[in-house]
Parts: sequence; structure tokens; C-alpha cells
Amino acid sequence: MKHAIILHNPVTNSSKEDELDVLNQAIFIETALEELGYSYERAVFNLNTNDLIKLIKNSGASVVFNLVETINESGRLSFTAPAMLELFKVPFTGSDAAAIFTTTDKIVCKTILSFNKIDTPFWAKYLAEVVPEKYYIIKPISEDGSVGIDDALVIRGNEIKEIPKGYFAEEYIHGREFNISVIGGKNEFKVLPPAEMCFSSDYYETKPRILGYKAKWDETSMEYQNTTRSFRFEDVDTNLIAELKEIAGKCWQIFGLSGYARVDFRVGTDNRPKVIEINANPCIAPEGGFVAACNEMKLTSTNIIKRIIDDTIRNETGI
Repeated sequence: MKHAIILHNPVTNSSKEDELDVLNQAIFIETALEELGYSYERAVFNLNTNDLIKLIKNSGASVVFNLVETINESGRLSFTAPAMLELFKVPFTGSDAAAIFTTTDKIVCKTILSFNKIDTPFWAKYLAEVVPEKYYIIKPISEDGSVGIDDALVIRGNEIKEIPKGYFAEEYIHGREFNISVIGGKNEFKVLPPAEMCFSSDYYETKPRILGYKAKWDETSMEYQNTTRSFRFEDVDTNLIAELKEIAGKCWQIFGLSGYARVDFRVGTDNRPKVIEINANPCIAPEGGFVAACNEMKLTSTNIIKRIIDDTIRNETGI
């Protein structure tokens, strides 16, 4: 029987919702692995590489499912997990260390996007770069899952007194938000049906239309209850949707993504898509946006996991 290891970051009773979600992802994967005829076990990632690699080698695993999103409660070093697996020639799912690094660091990501002539909102790392009349959202440089994002961080340029260490200022695009998921496979990647995050016009009339931490993780919050995902579009959006899908496919290729990914966009009144984030290994919990997009394409959980495993990074020498 084939064996898989599900590698994830440590979680405790005091972990936040975005960190605990990795357990939901693990359960989703385990259910599919059973259908695919795999045995499996979980392992917690730590920087004691000798013990961890010994565990993986002794298990006889043919693949490691990499769910590591944070190191010491920070996303900044999440690339170290795939880097370690690459170093020891261990086949693993998802993107490689280089892709994780270049997409997790939002400034590096935006620089690469701009170099490749893909629109992304204007940004400033230093106060001197801020344009006074623009509105900005102050965002963490290296966190995913809307960590550290709330309404108070949307501010006019002339009111910004400082940009804290580890943060940057990104131009706030008042408009629509889209998530485009992409899945790999044995032979080719597929861009999945686009989703729009819809903000209730009544609730968000006087609020910034952003997918902050509460809107994403706090089910009791007004933000969560007034933000919905939709896969239905009017004919007038046909060209826009085609452009979003084309750009998502380009991002997959430019950043060398693998397994599964999601590209997030904002579209303002000019109807021009601007990439705000690329998530190389997005949440794969059943209630998450990636799985929802897969479901729109009639992919079952087993189909999803099989495609991701088929697209696993293959080294010349495996376990």
C-alpha cells in the first residue's frame, strides 16, 4: 500500500482560527487518500530537520503533503519546509521553495508581476513613496489568510504617519474582488471557474470593501455574514472573466507554481484586473474557496487530491 505523510505546522488550543484550519485540511486530504488506496500519517514540521527527515524516510512514504503555512506563527519562513524536502530529495505536493518565497513576500511578488507587465496595485514600502491623495491599505508583507487586515488599515495617504516594520502600503482599489483558482495535474494545469467575493451593499455602504480577517474567519461577525462567494456572472462580464482566467494562467507559469494555487484580483471602475495576491498553496479545507471552485468544475475530493499528487514535484531520486 502506498503511504503518504501530511506535514503541517504546530497547532495548540490557543491557536487562532486561521492556524487551526490546517486540521480541517488534513481531514479533507485523509478522506481522499483512503479512497485512493493510501495509508497515511500526520507529522508536525519543526526545524529539527534530522529527526523529521528520519521519520519521513523510515515511514516509506511515497509523497509528503505539504500543509506548512507558518514557522513560529509567521508566514515569512514558510518556504523552509519545501526547501528542506527538496534538500533531502523528498517528493512533496504543492509549489517548490522558490515559488513559496516569491509569492509569500508580497513586495517580491508585486515586483515580479510588474516586471512581467501584469497589473498590480501601486505600493509603497517607505513613507516617502506614499502618494498623499491615494487611499491605501496597510498590509503585512508575508502573511496569508487576511491575517492582520481590518478596516482601520484603509487610510488616505496624507494621513499615514508611518509604515510599521513588516508591513507595506498597497493602493486600495474600491471595486470588485475575484479569486481565480488553478489546479495542476499529470499533464497540464487547469484554471478553475472564477469566483467573486460579493460585499453586501447595505452593510458595506460606508465601509471599505475588503476581505479582512473577520470576513474570512469569524463566523459570528457582521463582516463574515455580509460577504459571500458567487460563481454566477452576467454576460457583460464575459470579457473580464476571460481576462482574469488568462492572467491567472500566466501567474501559474511565471512563478513556477505546482499542485494548486489561487490568484486574487481587485477590479476598479476602469474594469482593469489588478493582482493583489498569489497564494501558492491555498487553503484546501472543504469550505474554502479553492475546493468550492473545484466543486464548480465537478471535481470530487478524490479527483482534487489525485490531481495534486499527480503534479507532485518529482526529484531524480525519491524516497
